Amino acid sequence: MNKAFQTACRTLFLPLLKEIMLDLTGKNALVTGIANNRSIAWGIAQQLHHAGANLGVTYLPDEKGRNQIKVESLVEPLNPSLFLPLNVQDADQVKATFAAIQEQWGRLDVLIHCLAFANRDDLSGDFSGVSEANFNLALDVSAYSLVSLCAAAKPLMTEGGSVVTLSYLGGVRVVPNYNVMGVAKAALEMNVRYLAAELGSQQVRVNGISAGPIRTLASSAVGGILDMIHHVESVAPLKRTVTQTEVGNAAAFLCSDLASGITGQILYVDSGYSIMGM
Repeated sequence: MNKAFQTACRTLFLPLLKEIMLDLTGKNALVTGIANNRSIAWGIAQQLHHAGANLGVTYLPDEKGRNQIKVESLVEPLNPSLFLPLNVQDADQVKATFAAIQEQWGRLDVLIHCLAFANRDDLSGDFSGVSEANFNLALDVSAYSLVSLCAAAKPLMTEGGSVVTLSYLGGVRVVPNYNVMGVAKAALEMNVRYLAAELGSQQVRVNGISAGPIRTLASSAVGGILDMIHHVESVAPLKRTVTQTEVGNAAAFLCSDLASGITGQILYVDSGYSIMGM
């Protein structure tokens, strides 16, 4: 086999093979947490759509309806068959979301959890200064929401499935200006393990992605985020940070049959930064 023919085969057939192996056609996927085109959730939604998944998208409702308009316009090219309001602190809204999924889809195959929140003031200064109310708020939205969504999704994931959430290195190491969110991410990662143990008997896999720092609306609340990104670019083995698309590719992998034996894990997508010492 000559070199030119080998090159032609790689060019023609490897992309096709990749498409086949990452085929999510016929899978119903709910994506939460899209805020704008810089959201990691947006990168994940794009890659799931590219793999053929039937998408449902939620948005955080606000009084003036701006979030609905913004997110709906953004996701229109992905042609989601469900577009629903979801505030995870509203139990009735969580119930209504999954009732709509049951009515229209009948089952759920993929749940993407990209939800986190802490008051900006609690991401700097002394960690001990966080109030009990704000501590509980951060853990409720950022960690407990995965539990509540999985509880609602469990009866609909009758043919197995995949749950993927987003974490960060600050859940296992002290990161400046992360504070209470680090504690929330630590709780989230433990939730992944307990939920994986519970849902495994019905062939539902639960995993997390610990992504490197990316400039998003959420990360802008972290003081010195640009310095963090530049630090990663100088220290990480790949000498760069990651993109929303790369995180989306990892999520698509975890949702596919290629990851059928993987559950309860935190996959680092951070250009290798987490392996480095001094």
